[in-house]
Amino acid sequence: MAHEAAGKPHAHHSHPHDAKGFVREVAHVSEERGLRLTPLRMEVLELVAAAEKPVKAYDLLDQLRERHGNAAPPTVYRALDFLLEQGFIHKLSSINAFVSCHHPAEAHQVPFLICDVCSGAEEVCDQRVAELIEAQAKVLGFRAQAQTLEVHGVCKRCRKT
Repeated sequence: MAHEAAGKPHAHHSHPHDAKGFVREVAHVSEERGLRLTPLRMEVLELVAAAEKPVKAYDLLDQLRERHGNAAPPTVYRALDFLLEQGFIHKLSSINAFVSCHHPAEAHQVPFLICDVCSGAEEVCDQRVAELIEAQAKVLGFRAQAQTLEVHGVCKRCRKT
């Protein structure tokens, strides 16, 4: 799924949760880029993709220890760093957790809506938001190196309960 041309809005939409399809896409993109998707990187990616909600590094570590018994924090963080650098996952700094990227084949900056009740996170696929922030930074003479916009509140599902 590619973003529309710059300046054209994306409708906000939910992406179906297809962890296996996401992992296949990342494997394909990695191959195209000549990247080495090691078994550990692949396993961490699969765990992030399979998570229904943002997942914390130590939760990933616990899951790896259940499978292998000897996973160490530095190895998990190195795998996460690689996946972040390649744009395959996003880090939600305000909750110190990771989510899979809905568009792993393309570089993009996206805001997230994070539910403070259920801890769900929704990627907002609208390039206009990133473009607006970049434009304002330029006007103020600020050179942005990265953008992370995390909006906290209560999701539709939690508001109904």
